Amino acid sequence: MTRAVPPAESRGQFSELVPGEPVISFKDVRIGFDEREVLQGISFETLPGETKVLLGEGGSGKTVIMKLAAGLMRPDSGTVTVMGHDIGAMPENELLQFRRHIGFVFQEGALFDSMTVSENVSFRLDEEGVDEAEADKRVHEALRFVEMEPAIERFPGELSGGMRRRVSIARALVDHPPIVFYDSPTAGLDPVTCQTIMSLILRGRDLQGVTSLLATQRVQDAFSLANFRYDKSTNRIVRDKRENGNAAQPTNQAQRAPVQSDAPRKALTPNVSKGREGEAASIVENGAISPTNVLVLREGKIYFEGPADELLRTSDAYLKEFLASAR
Repeated sequence: MTRAVPPAESRGQFSELVPGEPVISFKDVRIGFDEREVLQGISFETLPGETKVLLGEGGSGKTVIMKLAAGLMRPDSGTVTVMGHDIGAMPENELLQFRRHIGFVFQEGALFDSMTVSENVSFRLDEEGVDEAEADKRVHEALRFVEMEPAIERFPGELSGGMRRRVSIARALVDHPPIVFYDSPTAGLDPVTCQTIMSLILRGRDLQGVTSLLATQRVQDAFSLANFRYDKSTNRIVRDKRENGNAAQPTNQAQRAPVQSDAPRKALTPNVSKGREGEAASIVENGAISPTNVLVLREGKIYFEGPADELLRTSDAYLKEFLASAR
């Protein structure tokens, strides 16, 4: 049976990205719960194709930022703008349409236990009314991408934690969204599985050119995204040695003599030079490396924002301690 496809205007209303214009913008955003202010005047921007890695201790507001950007929460004050739309001012019916253009990868996978892997991955396509044959094709492609096609008829309860996380990535990328949110995608996984998950995120980033927010307590995740890229010609993850790549690694170097002194800062310019912002939005076409920047949260405020290698070279005492502990 052929499903009805939503009107073209509803599909395209929230999916157009303008090169050089922020995809995600927070301006003086505040929100609190139970008399505790979780975010205290947060301001930052994320450009097309950029990956913003949200680092911080537990309870610092990383997940809250993503929920605000997805319209799952509304700020007490300030403005959250995504793809040109004021999320806090949207009525719920528009928010439902808006969320269909965002991919989500939750910490525990958030799969439906009563559905097979295939049904979980196709859930959004079914909601959008995608033709059954087309949906089936996309599901197989997405599961093949994360190397989970053999498990297509299995249930989440039959899968390991890493396998469930892979299925969650397939579900997030199945309809090629312009934005993907990753909430602690490697939390609770063993080192080898963590590496596999980060490799899949790199492939999705560099093949589809998505704009991403990734919340994590693992510094390694940030450096993986900053220092490596997916090489389409060899179908391998390789160290990036081009202009925007970082050769730095989060090793004990961070605890020895720093290369330069950096005071904590707010709202640094993203690592994209003037006149080159459009490259990030067309990675697949011209092979440009996707810019990756780190935002460190501390007690509800932005303590640092900038390239990963700049974070590694810092002489700030708190950041050095954070680097040493968040591994």
